[in-house]
Amino acid sequence: MRRRFAIARGFEDVSETLVVHLTSDGIEALGEVTPSPRYGEDVALIAQQLGAIELAGTNLLDVQATLARIPGDRRGAMCALDLALHDHAGKLLGVPAYELFGLDPARAKQTSFTIGLASIEETLEKVREAAHMPILKVKLGAGKEIETLEAIRAHYRGTIRVDANEGWSADATVKLLAELRRFDLEFCEQPVPAGHPEQLRFVREHSPIPIFTDEDSVTADDVPRLAGCVDGINVKLVKCGGMREAERMIRAAREHKLKVMIGCMVESSILATAAAHLTPLADYADIDGPLLVVNDPFEGVVYDGAQLRLPHSPGLGVRARTTA
Repeated sequence: MRRRFAIARGFEDVSETLVVHLTSDGIEALGEVTPSPRYGEDVALIAQQLGAIELAGTNLLDVQATLARIPGDRRGAMCALDLALHDHAGKLLGVPAYELFGLDPARAKQTSFTIGLASIEETLEKVREAAHMPILKVKLGAGKEIETLEAIRAHYRGTIRVDANEGWSADATVKLLAELRRFDLEFCEQPVPAGHPEQLRFVREHSPIPIFTDEDSVTADDVPRLAGCVDGINVKLVKCGGMREAERMIRAAREHKLKVMIGCMVESSILATAAAHLTPLADYADIDGPLLVVNDPFEGVVYDGAQLRLPHSPGLGVRARTTA
């Protein structure tokens, strides 16, 4: 990590990720998963799960049937294989991944840049470093929310989103957001612990700030119960199981009149680029994982300031980073 990355549940100095190499038809395709302990997965577990899958004789262009070879609800393994399958399909067909989904790369979104939990002094250092970014996502949930945002707003006039990562109760959220509204916040992400849609509904009904989920919105099956409880959802490929499930999740959100943000973990450019290919379907993007690390071994999506520029080469358009 460029800096220690802290949220309400803890912190990390290193992010562990699993890279998958899928070779078929003379093509080497790439996939990735950066699992979260929040969902009971880690790199070793997913590596074991993927190693047990037999793909010989499989029609890799039949993505759904190939993913069905992963037993049970193993979203991390699905994500890694799903990305590799879409990279393979695009390379075999000679088209970038966004074309596989019928999307216009000119409609890719701007990304926010995340400011993790820290002291006021360190937070301001981070904000100064990110002053060129038009959108910040500020992690909250550990106290000093008002002081933190007062300090940031004294130096930064761009768009601010906040994310409590399940750090508040419903009553505390309502009281706090009433005070935080003066900082002109775009929305608040996952203020209360997941699994309590009635609390989200209560917060939304009493909040002057739009409410988004993250930990509550894992797959498309979660979307119907969130309708009417929140204003939008955060879709992450690692949580839902890859690009195909992410698209299904986005379609479900639209059916239920919900806004969509496509997010990320602290990940390499493989996952970040795959997510970026889907941003033409979204309202917002939070795909800054590669910007938070010092040694991303891959390159793909280009950050033109905050604007995501999609690669036009076949597949995900990701390649190993070359060193001078």
